Amino acid sequence: MSSEPAATPTRPRRAALALLVDAARPEARRIIWGAAWLLLAAALEASTPVLGKFFIDRYLVPRNAALGPIAALLLGALAAGCLASLLRYRQLLRLAGVAAHSVQRLRERVFGHVLRLPMAYFDRAMTGQLVSRVTNDTEAVQQLYVQLLFVLLDSLITIATVLVTFALLDAKLMGVAALLVPAVLGIVTLYRRFSAQAVTRTRALRGDLNAQASESIAGMPVLQAAGAAAAFATRYGSTNQAHYDSRRNELRANAWLLRPALDLLHVLILVAVIGVYGWREGQAAVQGVSALQVGVLYAFVATLGRLVEPLIQLTMQFAQLQQSIVAAERLQGLLHEPADVPEPPGAQATVGAGALAFEHLGFAYTPGRPVLQDIDVAIAPGQFIGIVGATGSGKTSLLALLLRFYRPGTGRITLDGIALERYSEQGLRNGIGLVPQDPFLLAASVRDNIAMERDIDDEAIRTAARAAGADHFIEGLPQGFETLLGEGGARLSAGEKQLIAIARALAGRPRILLLDEATSHVDSDTESHVQQALSALRGQVTVIAIAHRLATVREADAIVVMHHGRIAERGSHAALMAREHGLYRRLVLLQQLQAQTSEDEEDV
Repeated sequence: MSSEPAATPTRPRRAALALLVDAARPEARRIIWGAAWLLLAAALEASTPVLGKFFIDRYLVPRNAALGPIAALLLGALAAGCLASLLRYRQLLRLAGVAAHSVQRLRERVFGHVLRLPMAYFDRAMTGQLVSRVTNDTEAVQQLYVQLLFVLLDSLITIATVLVTFALLDAKLMGVAALLVPAVLGIVTLYRRFSAQAVTRTRALRGDLNAQASESIAGMPVLQAAGAAAAFATRYGSTNQAHYDSRRNELRANAWLLRPALDLLHVLILVAVIGVYGWREGQAAVQGVSALQVGVLYAFVATLGRLVEPLIQLTMQFAQLQQSIVAAERLQGLLHEPADVPEPPGAQATVGAGALAFEHLGFAYTPGRPVLQDIDVAIAPGQFIGIVGATGSGKTSLLALLLRFYRPGTGRITLDGIALERYSEQGLRNGIGLVPQDPFLLAASVRDNIAMERDIDDEAIRTAARAAGADHFIEGLPQGFETLLGEGGARLSAGEKQLIAIARALAGRPRILLLDEATSHVDSDTESHVQQALSALRGQVTVIAIAHRLATVREADAIVVMHHGRIAERGSHAALMAREHGLYRRLVLLQQLQAQTSEDEEDV
């Protein structure tokens, strides 16, 4: 079942269309000029059957072989057709460019909004569906722009021009031909009623397919190791079958209500026009008055196709139009997701010395289930603070609040005596560096992974690599800092990835460095490099290190021990080890016992 809600008639389609109008607003001048030239092209095309009528009535029926005027009529019709085709071609290029620029603008807006969404949104979002919205949905919206800006605009202008031409030729026959318009509107209404739900469901299921594929590929080692490949294939097949069924329902509506119905309407209207003309011709003959001109019938029969074709284009494109509107609704829904709280006026732009204070902090991801309670800690500039505790004790949540990924429920965090909310986004990110447990690496060079698109020169990159202890293995790579690391840093070991992540954090010259279990996946040699890097930073940068391997924080100025979201103990390593029944002492002894047991097993 799709994880996204199905669209209903009450969903904000007007808001979605307003989004599209807003994205195209800078192109208004080009759209107006395009419409004007299309109107001229339609008028030139409409003149061709009128010239044909004049030729039939003036020269063909009376057998008037005036070669000069006949040649002039034929050349005029040829020139009008050629010029109309050229104008239509140029406006297609113009409006296609408008569509491309509008979608480019919209895609950047959507992606920029995604980058500003709070971490709480990503806790419940699926990566594949987000990627589908940013790529597939914006691409579908491009089709909507093309249809609205060219197919729809051109078709409406053509229909209006043809009806005006009919009215000038014969108002009564025009009334018969104009019956096509309400008939087509009735078909479109039926089509929308029968296909809207299928179109919406198809779009949502496509997002589910992307999400499942992305999730499975990302977790392929675990999936295969657990023997779950067949189960995941079955799940994907079930979703794919639902997508197929929904798409089939959509195509069934297309097959019945679009081209076949319109072709039948064309035939019926053509028969009606000829029938009315014949009846009027007969009535005129009976009454002995002048009959209708034959050229009028030719003009109507010749031009009727030009009335039918844009109507067919409109209805044939309606299926894609439905999908594009659904895609626009999904994009609008994503853009309505609240982004981070706007920066206050006069926001603090830089972090100073790096003094931190958590003042009676409380936080819960789910109301009523607190993960942090009454956290009260003061950290002086340049201090090295270790945070330890069992899994689920709230250590990582504390760092997430400091990074402003979430907002505290109670209490506050101050940085250099200023509330965290008073800092600008850029100022806060420049002042705080993060080394996560699982380092994220780009499929790019070492240099790019350390710089991360920031304005950092080569010397700063090399200095950061030396400070992280990463320079020794980087220089050993085939192209040094220019070596491409592959997707996710595939060419590096877990420890080397972690050292790159530390170098990245240090390259921004932060005043506060956060390490979230940065040594949990590295060997003893790499851990020693990390400890040396931390020792070198002592007194210069405020360091807060969450550690599962307690040796990492052994030399910390103070160690905070978390337990069930509260601070259970705090103090230096020596002071905490002196507590006979202390929690920290128990954790240290347990790790020592585990290490000893592992060594004994290896000896055996």
